[in-house]
Amino acid sequence: MRKKKEIIPLPFPVYFWTVAALAMAGVLDSIYLSISHYRVYTDIAYESFCAISRSINCDTVSQSPYSIFIGIPVPIWGVIGYSFFMLFIPFAWSKEAQKQIIWSILLFISLAFSIYSVILAYISTFYIHSYCMMCIASFGINFLLLYFTWLVKKRFGKSGIIEGLMIDIGFLWNKKKKTIPIFLSIFCIVFFLLMFFPPYWDFSPPVLSKNIPNGITDDGYPWIGAENPELEITEFTDYQCFQCKKMHFYLRKLVEKNPDKIRLIHRHFPMDHKYNPIVNEPFHVGSGKMAFLAEYAQAKEKFWEMNDLLFNLAGTTNVLNTKKLAGKVGLDYRELLYSTRNRAIRYRVKHDIAVGINLGINGTPGYVIDGKVYLGQIPLEVFSIVLD
Repeated sequence: MRKKKEIIPLPFPVYFWTVAALAMAGVLDSIYLSISHYRVYTDIAYESFCAISRSINCDTVSQSPYSIFIGIPVPIWGVIGYSFFMLFIPFAWSKEAQKQIIWSILLFISLAFSIYSVILAYISTFYIHSYCMMCIASFGINFLLLYFTWLVKKRFGKSGIIEGLMIDIGFLWNKKKKTIPIFLSIFCIVFFLLMFFPPYWDFSPPVLSKNIPNGITDDGYPWIGAENPELEITEFTDYQCFQCKKMHFYLRKLVEKNPDKIRLIHRHFPMDHKYNPIVNEPFHVGSGKMAFLAEYAQAKEKFWEMNDLLFNLAGTTNVLNTKKLAGKVGLDYRELLYSTRNRAIRYRVKHDIAVGINLGINGTPGYVIDGKVYLGQIPLEVFSIVLD
């Protein structure tokens, strides 16, 4: 019978610095994701490097309601979590730890990180339908932390995991003059963030003002802003498109500040596969129906109220409650409900889609200014003719 080969572990510093490097990589990854999340909501021209396709798109993940947890962006929680992990690293390196203590605590924290990664991966797969490359990198970091903390525990530990956890807690308690201030500061930071973190992702258009003109063009399309504009912008948008929402609200604020110079005209381009021939698979399901509701509201001179409400609802719910919409806008519920079957309304939306396709628009948002088409965003120099 062969004798089992003895495994000779690498020197302890190799394992220790690997864990420390992984934790630092997690902090840096989370900082990048935090900055990216902020810019997605506040910078109209921003697009992350990993916005590659519908299925691989960090921006799509950031734009989803699942990117916020208890009023704080998920990547900020990542910075807090990895920083908390790193607070234990110096104690694990100390001579008193003897290569054995603290590793049970780090193992349990890594396990919690890994479980959270599985939950986020599940959400990305079945709810967001898109993946973030940098998030996937953090998932890999979490699983590697779990593996290496387990490996250190196995190579150098002399007690079971639960027993080791009790030993670790006792070890930290004996150093309470150092540990209590450190961990209390983390608690205070989390509490402060929960209470005062600014909800920069929660933006809305300016309240409709009677001082800002609005009406219908000769071709029958709703407009708001200047009656005799120096700059006229026609937008083709989808109510479930985040970039459409962000740009529309930005343009509305520009109109509010320059009501005598800029006019915004709205046209529909839902990327709903049921109505848009350039979309070959389910995408932005329901955006076509939302466009029908807006068209009906236009006929009742309630377009901009309905428009704002639909943009605000996008991404926050999977169910469109027509009765609540009618009540908020001041429309008849039954008429609004049946408007989605109205042939004239359906024709107008499909006509907008056809016009957009003929102009070369193959995604949203799209803009037409002086006969020129811009996709995604409008260059700032376009505004220079009317703005300082």
